[in-house]
Amino acid sequence: MLIETKKEQRFIIIALLVIAAYLSPLFILQENAHIRVHDNLDSNLAWYKVLTRSGEMFGPVNATIPQIINGQLSRNAFGTEYSIIVWLYALFPTMIAYGLSQALTRIVAFFGMYWLLKKHFLPGEKWLFLQIGTALAFALTPFWPSGMLSTLGMPLALWALLNIRNGEGAWTDYLVLTLLPFYASIVLGFFFFLTAMGFFWLTDCLRGKGWNLRFLAAIIYMTVIFMLVEYRLIFSFLLIDEPNSRDEYLNAILPFWRSVRLTIKNYLLGHTHVMTVHTLFILPAIFTAIWIVFRKKLWKQERLFVFLFVLNILLSVWYAFWFYEGWLPLIKRFHFLGTFNFARYHFLRPMVIYACFALALKVLSLQGKSWARTAKWYVVLQLLFLGLFNDEIIYREKPTVKAFFAEEMFHEIEEYIALPKDEYRVASIGIHPAISQYNGFYTLDTYNNFYPLTYKHQFRKIIERELDKNKKVRTYFDKWGGRCYIFTAQLGKHYMIKKDSKRHLKHLELNTGVFKKMGGRFIFSALPIDNAKENQLLLMKVFESKTSAWKIYLYKTL
Repeated sequence: MLIETKKEQRFIIIALLVIAAYLSPLFILQENAHIRVHDNLDSNLAWYKVLTRSGEMFGPVNATIPQIINGQLSRNAFGTEYSIIVWLYALFPTMIAYGLSQALTRIVAFFGMYWLLKKHFLPGEKWLFLQIGTALAFALTPFWPSGMLSTLGMPLALWALLNIRNGEGAWTDYLVLTLLPFYASIVLGFFFFLTAMGFFWLTDCLRGKGWNLRFLAAIIYMTVIFMLVEYRLIFSFLLIDEPNSRDEYLNAILPFWRSVRLTIKNYLLGHTHVMTVHTLFILPAIFTAIWIVFRKKLWKQERLFVFLFVLNILLSVWYAFWFYEGWLPLIKRFHFLGTFNFARYHFLRPMVIYACFALALKVLSLQGKSWARTAKWYVVLQLLFLGLFNDEIIYREKPTVKAFFAEEMFHEIEEYIALPKDEYRVASIGIHPAISQYNGFYTLDTYNNFYPLTYKHQFRKIIERELDKNKKVRTYFDKWGGRCYIFTAQLGKHYMIKKDSKRHLKHLELNTGVFKKMGGRFIFSALPIDNAKENQLLLMKVFESKTSAWKIYLYKTL
């Protein structure tokens, strides 16, 4: 037993060293590191800085953020002050906070999956390598950074709830249920996890296993903690009647066969917000194991594996068919079905896929020594493959954090304008408005989950003629509108125009009168505007810097 304990400790230390090596570029390179742009640099990282600077960290539920969309953006759009990630960015420089967040998430993900497998899914010392290897692979998945433990924390929560369900609950289990809501989001994962746990409890009841009130109480307890932590979201969703941009969100747009195609795509490749990198090695292992189970009629012995195999398929079906146009009559009747993204039950898939992977490897290992070696190689190959998905590798063609936010250059722009920032408003063309926001400018454009619908309609008048010329962008703005950008027909949905671009904006048609009426004085354009005078715009100066990914053409309204 002592030998096994030492072996386990050695494996855990090796796993933590691998995680440290994986994260090392973030701490070594810091602002010179390459990280995800989509739903990260273009939004969340700027939001944290804006919130800290706003003085509204603990603002009331009806408070607004003055820096964005003329003070019409609700403080609630930036989430709760009781989230640890908000405080990381308030207390530390951006990249230190980012690195600490990554480390915290991945370490908790590792131990959560390891304990879940060791105690409930794959018990036994003989499976130590598979337990540790699968948990490490799960912890290295390229999760959505600002999602925190919303998906990667699920195994830890399930471990605690299963302990309580089995009558083995200790104070540590309740501590887990208490602390996780402070580093996870209910709408980005745990609403779907907790409702799934509710169905699990109900299934136990229907199968004659009794009411198990401790299990039910634990589920309710964690739900209540989430609701207290996320009180701003609950308030906004349930108590504010003012129409917001999500009221025009239309998701039920896919015909049947496109939904089928999306099912297959999601099953094979996953989703950008819950990437699992499971196609190349995990799926072959699972398919081989399910074939063995089918051929040898091992359904009863491997019922958990079979259940997870089927559940994984069903989650992809649910995700894809949530966008099926057949839902439209129901969505029109029940408005909340359109404003809340119930497709996110597929956020359960990272936990399901990796737990299924571990059980598949067990099935393979039981077929003989050569199969056992093959199972271990699957783990090793998956870990090596995940290493290639390190941010520094997959985003190497994107701007570094320093080049993206271009603080030095935007400070030059601020000094050139030489006015207090709160006395004028700006908007951007060809770059994300998060860049201006991060640098302290007051913007008319933004990227946020929800904001007043009246503002969206008012802003639309600025770009109305451009939207009329490009159906794709018009649909994107009208049927969603989370990106309240100055879209142009020529650029479409391209808003990262680097400084080496030779393009010019031609035939631009903005309603500059509305822009000025809303307080707009300056436009930061990534490209020169050939017909600037026709748009009542005057080129003031061109800004460029070695440390910036952008060249900014500063235009002033006439």
